[in-house]
Amino acid sequence: MATPKKKTDGLLYKGHPLRRKDTLVYYGSMAEKYIVMMQILDSAEKNGVKVPSRVSLELQMTDPDLRSRDRVLKKSEKEGLYSAIDVGSVWLERALEGKA
Repeated sequence: MATPKKKTDGLLYKGHPLRRKDTLVYYGSMAEKYIVMMQILDSAEKNGVKVPSRVSLELQMTDPDLRSRDRVLKKSEKEGLYSAIDVGSVWLERALEGKA
């Protein structure tokens, strides 16, 4: 008998959910200890489509008892969304493994 496919409620990248709200992109699950928050700072138009050109990213703890500035563990700024997601995925994996 075939195993049923797991239903996903959105995009997954390397096994973690991606959620977008306006210029903010959240990578990871709030049920875990860490997430990556990316903010699109600038966009450029390529072939008639707006593409993020400058992105700020932060590795954050999800603990609601901490102040927002105390949640941030790492910060960076990257050119392009792909570069930001690539770095963010490494940060998130290392943090979840306890190597942050």
